[in-house]
Amino acid sequence: MGRLIAVVLFIAVLVPGVLLARAWALAAGRRAVAAAAVGFTTPTPEGLATLARQAQHGRRVRRLGFLLGLAGIGVSIALFAEASVFLWLPALVLGLLLGVVLAEGTRPRPRWRAGSPPRRPRQSELISMVLVWSMRAVALAELVAAVLMWRRGELPDSVGWVAVVVPLAAWVLAEVALLRAQLRPLPAEGADVPLDEALRTWTAHLVTAAVSVLALLPLGTLLLAAGIDLGDRVTRGFDLLPVALVAGGFAGLAAGLALAVFLVTWLRPVRVDDRALTV
Repeated sequence: MGRLIAVVLFIAVLVPGVLLARAWALAAGRRAVAAAAVGFTTPTPEGLATLARQAQHGRRVRRLGFLLGLAGIGVSIALFAEASVFLWLPALVLGLLLGVVLAEGTRPRPRWRAGSPPRRPRQSELISMVLVWSMRAVALAELVAAVLMWRRGELPDSVGWVAVVVPLAAWVLAEVALLRAQLRPLPAEGADVPLDEALRTWTAHLVTAAVSVLALLPLGTLLLAAGIDLGDRVTRGFDLLPVALVAGGFAGLAAGLALAVFLVTWLRPVRVDDRALTV
């Protein structure tokens, strides 16, 4: 009976990760609609210049994130020596994700003329609030798990600092990017409105996805380690906590990897394609 309960609990804990991956798959439809709307308009010269400027800024800052990842590899070698062989890929991924969030959080303001009176979209028009709040919940859960394990001595100080400071900094940058995307007034020229909405949608989805991956992968690793550690202890009766932690760890890792696939395919900048006008 205990094994049956453990299996049911394991499956139940995996469900939220599956639902989260499904929600992000549906988010691709919102981005596709925003991209299609751009194809039905002819942007102004200011709009085309803004597109080129935004794309160039994103590429430059993401390259900076790649350099941060390489620097992280060097730091891991200096701190952990031979043990750092397992940290090269996480350090590189960490730098790339930070580059994505930093690029979106520091995007230059468009140079087109704003409408009068200024109009601003609601955040729910740019991205599903389920995804935004799931990002916040996952980031908070990762911080709580890291702090608890750090205080109990289950994490070295070097790992603890990284597990707390990096996700927190990325979360703050994502909130700044979301706030900027929401508060920026719409352009005065109607032809630039679909382009502006696409840029906002890109920013909202990229920062939310990047921070979600940045929190899900460490959270899954921490839960998995805690569950395995608890499973090695001798207790009376049947303990479901290790099963729940291991299942939560697998769910976090699986959801983070699935979301990373979406994120890689979403890094292409907004493009003007006039094929829709010639059909």
